[in-house]
Amino acid sequence: MKYAFDIIGVSPVLHFFNQQVQSRKCLPTQGVEYLGTQACTLDAFLETAESVTPKLSWNTDEVVETVISFWMNNSDSIRYWKSRLQDAGKDNLIVARLADIKALQSEFELLLNQDF
Repeated sequence: MKYAFDIIGVSPVLHFFNQQVQSRKCLPTQGVEYLGTQACTLDAFLETAESVTPKLSWNTDEVVETVISFWMNNSDSIRYWKSRLQDAGKDNLIVARLADIKALQSEFELLLNQDF
């Protein structure tokens, strides 16, 4: 299985928590996880990513490799988001998306097929 990892933004803690609760009600095992942490560090994201792999039966080693690969190849993006998190203040989280590639493709296709 292949995985994708991206930092997608900064969110207030309560908004992120509420969004997580709502998504669990609608799509309990969708193959896409949103991770939130108060520190924009590799260690923080690895710890958070490793906590979700068992419940989704994901390969922990591949997930860790995906996160590390992102970290090694996207220093500009990481600096940008680290700065945005710092600007936002202590009641905010940096949010990343970790997904099984096939589930992420399905999610994007679903979004593209919606009538707005």
